[in-house]
Amino acid sequence: MAKPMLKIDDINVYYGAIHALKGISLEVDEGEIVTLIGANGAGKSTTLRTISGLLKPKTGAIEFQGQNIAGVPAHEIVKRGISQVPEGRRIFAEMTVMENLDLGAFTRKDKDGIAADLRHVFELFPRLEERRDQVAGTLSGGEQQMLAMGRALMSRPKLLLLDEPSMGLAPLLIREIFNIIVNINKSGTTVLLVEQNANMALSIASRAYVLETGRITLSGPAAELAASEEVKKAYLGG
Repeated sequence: MAKPMLKIDDINVYYGAIHALKGISLEVDEGEIVTLIGANGAGKSTTLRTISGLLKPKTGAIEFQGQNIAGVPAHEIVKRGISQVPEGRRIFAEMTVMENLDLGAFTRKDKDGIAADLRHVFELFPRLEERRDQVAGTLSGGEQQMLAMGRALMSRPKLLLLDEPSMGLAPLLIREIFNIIVNINKSGTTVLLVEQNANMALSIASRAYVLETGRITLSGPAAELAASEEVKKAYLGG
């Protein structure tokens, strides 16, 4: 058995007195797209923020490529190969598209590699290349989402964490963003996807976890969960 790339074991996370994650465990294998679905406030974003070092678990372990990263500072976690596209995009609105992408590579010194990754980002997102000198805050919502994803890819992550990439986008754009996520995965990046659009998420993922009020209540192959009556009722408008 190959060891999972990411292994979360029984983590508990608190916001002050609020017990946000209650002993959750999950795994992501190399090359997979794994999705975490659940209602608003279930703890999905908290899970990603804990993996990327923005929150510290009170108990439990987070292993990435065999090393415990619970409590490691966020910038160190980026260096180790985990990059997060935050909910709400959080691009640098006053900077140009190009400046945002350059900042994505701030932990790197390999000029040739950075240039190659920039070409790759422009292949995935041709619109960013057309708008490379445009101020990021003037882009459409869909273009800002592409920029946030492109910026994360510039750190050349082994694992990409995506938090609600479809939020606030028109259906046609959502389809485009999800196609791009599949392409990112095919070109060798493992993906952990948090998404309220459960239909879309389950359609591209290999495995899925359902999070309810800080606990994982279901997990399994994405196709099985998509077919489950329980999941259909709760998340797929069935």
